[in-house]
Amino acid sequence: MNFKEILELIDKVADRGIAGIEIEQAGMKLRIDGKSAEPASADAKTPVIALPVAAAAAPALAHAPAPVPAPPAAAAPAAPEHEEGVHIITSPIVGTFYRSPNPEAQAFINVGDHVAKGQVLCIIEAMKLMNEIESDIEGTVTKIYPQNGQPIEYGENLFAVKT
Repeated sequence: MNFKEILELIDKVADRGIAGIEIEQAGMKLRIDGKSAEPASADAKTPVIALPVAAAAAPALAHAPAPVPAPPAAAAPAAPEHEEGVHIITSPIVGTFYRSPNPEAQAFINVGDHVAKGQVLCIIEAMKLMNEIESDIEGTVTKIYPQNGQPIEYGENLFAVKT
């Protein structure tokens, strides 16, 4: 896509009142925002070029990969149980929580089961990789926080284990 074609796209977005358009072609990503009175705040790594098109609209052209969002503030480990002798096992990664190795198999553990240090408790799928999460303590499982197949965040509570 050449500069002239990009300018034509900007004109069409402004003329038709389109909110925005995003095009990815041959390794180049182009985003044109059309209905913004104020320019969007840009990440220091994302160059944004404001091109005046008409008095009514000022679309922005960004030619860079989308910025990677920072982990949310809630990604810190959740508050531990207030009970004495209860250890919370948290997620070491972001992914999808699975209680069993496959949909037809029994769950690795259930509430009330005794677990040994190093025993597999669940699987977290991250980027098509299955990561076995092992117990870091010996005790009895008193609570399983996420549901099977639920997306989870880093530091999110997975299991409560009474020592």
